[in-house]
Amino acid sequence: EERQLHALYYEVELPLCRVLAEMELAGVRVDAKALADFGAAMDAELKTLEERIYEEADGSFNINSPKQLGEILFGKLGVILFERLQLPHGKKTKTGWSTNADVLEKLRWEHPIVADVLQYRQYAKLKSTYCDGLLKVIGPDGRVRTSFQMTVTATGRLSSTEPNLQNIPTRTPLGSELRRL
Repeated sequence: EERQLHALYYEVELPLCRVLAEMELAGVRVDAKALADFGAAMDAELKTLEERIYEEADGSFNINSPKQLGEILFGKLGVILFERLQLPHGKKTKTGWSTNADVLEKLRWEHPIVADVLQYRQYAKLKSTYCDGLLKVIGPDGRVRTSFQMTVTATGRLSSTEPNLQNIPTRTPLGSELRRL
């Protein structure tokens, strides 16, 4: 076993260190203009969704506030949702009604506002984390540099931090577009 560990260290781990160092130094080229344009498009989509959500709620509120959203969904619109689903209550937490993704996914088809809120959250996350976040860390050479860790995960996979470039979504068209930039 000692021989195997020795081989793993010298033949895999040490050579990988050099490769990761070169990757970190090289960075990833980012099209800052296209990323800023993508962020502006996300802003426009968020405004449209915000207006539609306010219309569906029959008034404005802070969409990012779980408490206010819960009051709209389970208070103002709750009668409609609960009658359709034949539920006695929504899921209550210490601070109010739960509006986490699991709860909203169950209600997605019960009222148009729910699907719009889920889409709003997706767009807001893409914009803040990836558009705004990556624009802040683009170096003067137009590249973003991350740090790779090879000993952090239990499975032996690589991870990356500051920023985490391995976490950019791919399963949606918008996520794929973001990766392309």
